[in-house]
Amino acid sequence: MERTFLMVKPDAVQRGLIGQIISRFESKGFKMIAGKLMIISKELAEKHYQEHKGKPFYEDLIEFMTSGPVFAMVWEGDNVIRLSRLMMGSTDPEKAQPGTVRGDFATLVNRNVIHGSDSPENAEREIRLFFEERELIGG
Repeated sequence: MERTFLMVKPDAVQRGLIGQIISRFESKGFKMIAGKLMIISKELAEKHYQEHKGKPFYEDLIEFMTSGPVFAMVWEGDNVIRLSRLMMGSTDPEKAQPGTVRGDFATLVNRNVIHGSDSPENAEREIRLFFEERELIGG
């Protein structure tokens, strides 16, 4: 059974979209095995987005991700990484298809509602950054 890390970003939390986003993944048949509402520290945001350090959008991204609460989650299911990324849609909301999370809820590329792991390696790294093993149900 594959696991992935998903995070509802501050813009979506502020807009009250957590429930609608979660229900999409539950309806797909995935199982949430951990979830928590939290404020991310600057240090955690920098670790999470380390691969973007030095890029023009990095500082704005860190500021945005620490600007309000996020809802961090671990999901489990067959092909959950690939399928959840399809469900999220393109990082750029203008390119995201209707019916995807970003296609339905996001308007700006730098405020695009949700984050999801892009590989098994990143999923494991991100899960460990945000959750302790004891927090995972069945973990």
